[in-house]
Amino acid sequence: MTPKIPEPTESKEEPPAFPGWLDVVRRRVECLRFGSVQIVVHEGRVTQVESVERTRFPPRRDQAPS
Repeated sequence: MTPKIPEPTESKEEPPAFPGWLDVVRRRVECLRFGSVQIVVHEGRVTQVESVERTRFPPRRDQAPS
């Protein structure tokens, strides 16, 4: 006797909303040109989002590359 496998049903429920931290990460990444975004997790839960932005300047023409 084979176990009965339920047929897939189309769910009309909306998927769960993304947690607020994910929106924060998206916004931080979208605003960065150069930098990093760090997600801090404590006991399996996101507790902090940090971002560091760097400003890069092109080398001056009168400077030789090192």
